[in-house]
Amino acid sequence: MLVVTRKLNEAIMIGDGIEVVVLRNGRDGVRLGITAPPHVPVHRREIYDAIRAANASAANAPSEVEGLVERLRNRITR
Repeated sequence: MLVVTRKLNEAIMIGDGIEVVVLRNGRDGVRLGITAPPHVPVHRREIYDAIRAANASAANAPSEVEGLVERLRNRITR
């Protein structure tokens, strides 16, 4: 992990296209501005974790869908 100290309006660059700027530093926390290319998703960690959990759940869904298809086929053939 890289740890840096930045003051108000100072920035760090990640690669060639991602800039993180300190916009405000207060009692509640630090407000950061992030500039990134449109093809680079930028999410808060809790949103990122929720997306990953939803994707993992969706990856397991085909077996559930296959079971549903099988039940429907059984109903049709009766």
